[in-house]
Amino acid sequence: MQIKGVSHITLLCKDLEKSAQLFSELFDAVEVYSSENRKFSISREKFLLIGDLWIALMEGPVLARSYNHIAFHVVEADLPLFESKIHELGLEVRPSRSRDPQEGRSIYFYDYDNHLFELHTGDLATRLNYYEMMGDPFFKNDAAATSVFT
Repeated sequence: MQIKGVSHITLLCKDLEKSAQLFSELFDAVEVYSSENRKFSISREKFLLIGDLWIALMEGPVLARSYNHIAFHVVEADLPLFESKIHELGLEVRPSRSRDPQEGRSIYFYDYDNHLFELHTGDLATRLNYYEMMGDPFFKNDAAATSVFT
């Protein structure tokens, strides 16, 4: 058995149109499907693509806030542009966790439905390199961990 990757991410949204507009303006998402008033699944839905990542927005209740989040990898030079768009859209920016700059920089923010997103300039290889450099005794220096470096 093998997992090939992430098929899609489904997010519940109170207002499908408003959420789809947010994804379009902030992430350059492209809407590829709208059920309109039909319910083929459990509620009305819209399918978006961010690059090749399928995002399914489904009509549903607003959830309680938590630290569960989706992190998108971005170029550091684009962070100020993203931050400006986030403020223009009236979204709440959350303070970033304490981190060493070698791990990359991040902007955390909530959308209209309490989904937490992170725009992060680092990647797994950057994070593992930093942990190894810091002498983390739990760092796994094995084939699975080091395969991200090749």
